[in-house]
Amino acid sequence: MSEFDAIFVGAGHNSLACAAHLAQKGWKVGIFEQSSAIGGAVQTREVTLPGFRHDLGAMNLSLFAGSAFHKTYANELKAAGLEFAPAAECFASVFPDSRWFGVSTDLEKTAARLAGFSAEDAATWRRLVGGFMGEAEHLFRLLGSPMSGRALAGTGWNMWRKKGLPGALDTGRLLLSSPRAWLDDNFVSPHVKATLAAWGMHLDFAPDIAGGAVFPYLESMANQSFGMVIGKGGADTMIRALDAMVKKAGGQVFTDAEVAEITTSGGKAIGVKLASGQTHTAAKAVIAGVAPGALVGKMLPNGSGEASFDGAMKKFRHAPGTMMIHLALDDLPHWKAGAELRRFAYVHIAPSLDQMARTYQQAIAGLLPDEPVLVVGQPTAIDPSRAPAGKHVLWVQVRVLPAQVKGDAAGEIAADHWDAIKERYADRALAMIEAHAPGLKSRILGRSVVSPIDLERNNPNLVGGDQICGSHHISQNFLFRPVRGFARWNTPIANLHIIGAATWPGAGTGAGSGFMLAQQLGGR
Repeated sequence: MSEFDAIFVGAGHNSLACAAHLAQKGWKVGIFEQSSAIGGAVQTREVTLPGFRHDLGAMNLSLFAGSAFHKTYANELKAAGLEFAPAAECFASVFPDSRWFGVSTDLEKTAARLAGFSAEDAATWRRLVGGFMGEAEHLFRLLGSPMSGRALAGTGWNMWRKKGLPGALDTGRLLLSSPRAWLDDNFVSPHVKATLAAWGMHLDFAPDIAGGAVFPYLESMANQSFGMVIGKGGADTMIRALDAMVKKAGGQVFTDAEVAEITTSGGKAIGVKLASGQTHTAAKAVIAGVAPGALVGKMLPNGSGEASFDGAMKKFRHAPGTMMIHLALDDLPHWKAGAELRRFAYVHIAPSLDQMARTYQQAIAGLLPDEPVLVVGQPTAIDPSRAPAGKHVLWVQVRVLPAQVKGDAAGEIAADHWDAIKERYADRALAMIEAHAPGLKSRILGRSVVSPIDLERNNPNLVGGDQICGSHHISQNFLFRPVRGFARWNTPIANLHIIGAATWPGAGTGAGSGFMLAQQLGGR
């Protein structure tokens, strides 16, 4: 048995960031990870051929690069080996009419592409970019603050003081709007609308779901203004640096160490019991980086002692699933819409708002979408070190998909378990890319297909293949993430906290929940 000040269940990036900060403050921390590898949804491995490094989940590290944690510990992280690879050509979309639109850090390039679709949209874009820093101050303050009445009041007061009541109401309207509503209010071209709306699909926001507008807005404006970064050599550069920080400060990280139970006494968390039977104690905190259902359904066998909390955690809603396709290639796709697309970090295949809405509804109904949304990542266009010289990797997210397949909207694949049908469905996705980039299949050297169920097998937090660990719809966000009354990473059990994508401020690589809780517990 070992004694710690804080014990962490799971070694995702939020746990590592939280542990790193507490260790810097003198806490003795221990991290227990059920898998053989740390990092949660941020991992990089050779899953196709030797020498080809694939990000298994997150690829975009822009949120981490701009995070409060990175700003605080940039020097320590750099010394621990963290390296970014910046992308100036950030994201684009291709369309059936062989046209494309993409956002680059060069405003004139982006505006010129926009003008090819609509002069009015080009002018709107310039206006939005011009006002972004003023708007971002309030949005980033909201997303970077704890969900407390005091923090919300401070954000609201600052917004009212600087923008006045009409401006504050405009920001509130943005936060409540659906992607389609915001896009229709601001843009004319359907191509431009579709390009921006694709970002909503990353976070469970189909075009007509309220509360989703802020994500296309922030992603498009932030990429235009700051660019994008991925990890040099792989996204796991972030995890390796965090791991090194924890260990340098005296923390311990244990892999293949599944926590079977969080132990309590007198209404207080006091430690953990591993599946091996080992027990470890925590004097100050047990911090669980797990999905809500696992916390109350598995690790607290007698519940939290508060029925309303337990019931809400068990009913926590997960987003639809995702398939990952990892390809080793002898060349990047030859996009027929334009060779310039080969330089972009992301290319979306999501041709219209209506197609995205239809795909989402099909998945919610349990059907394999006839035309899923594809996020085609081209990391070796930005960072050639991820593959042998002259070779490339392709990172393909297939969104959105049901965890349990009841049928096929295209009527081609019989309802079955994902293990039986994943390769056929991957063929459908690759055929969609082939239609925009002829010859792709002939360039494939190796392929690995990961179904929604495979994602959950590899990481229990990705329930049903939900890579964002919970829907971000308004009823389950802000003060309601993960449940009302417990948005500050607290639980009814003293000294027991929950962090990660299921908690405020949600999914992404920003380490927000881990760092804010660490500051709450250990001071700034």
